Amino acid sequence: MNKSEWHDDQEYMNYVGDLLATPEVQRLANFKQHYFSNRLEHSISVSYVSYRIAKKMHLNAKATARAGLLHDLFYYDWRTTKFDNGTHAWIHPRIAVRNAEKITHLSKLERDIIIKHMWGATIAPPKYLEGYIVTTVDKYEATSEVSVPLMVRYENFIKQHLGLVK
Repeated sequence: MNKSEWHDDQEYMNYVGDLLATPEVQRLANFKQHYFSNRLEHSISVSYVSYRIAKKMHLNAKATARAGLLHDLFYYDWRTTKFDNGTHAWIHPRIAVRNAEKITHLSKLERDIIIKHMWGATIAPPKYLEGYIVTTVDKYEATSEVSVPLMVRYENFIKQHLGLVK
């Protein structure tokens, strides 16, 4: 996603600009997310796409944007960190809520969106439509962040071996 697309959306920035300015959210840029993105880029993509869908559906776009941005507010490498009392899919949403509550007040809706965004990998479904939006967009973005760069690399490989590019 193009930065100017979300950055130039005044309503979206009114909802999340204060959160984006915090060191806690900016710190997400230091963590690789899905091979070709960092956690901040991923979180902004989930937030902005979810916000646009919620707005189009006349749902709570503000809560959706905020929770989408904060859904992965944790500071460890999920590929290597293991937990004794649960899986990353179950634990990281709870860590994200705790971290988010240190920087902002969360509504019941925002808490539910963050806690339940791993539905599918966990058993508790979202309580609100906004939660289903963030959950679905999160899975879509994660898949895109891996597959799109791989497809570009594959296409370049094929073109190079067919002599179409030098």
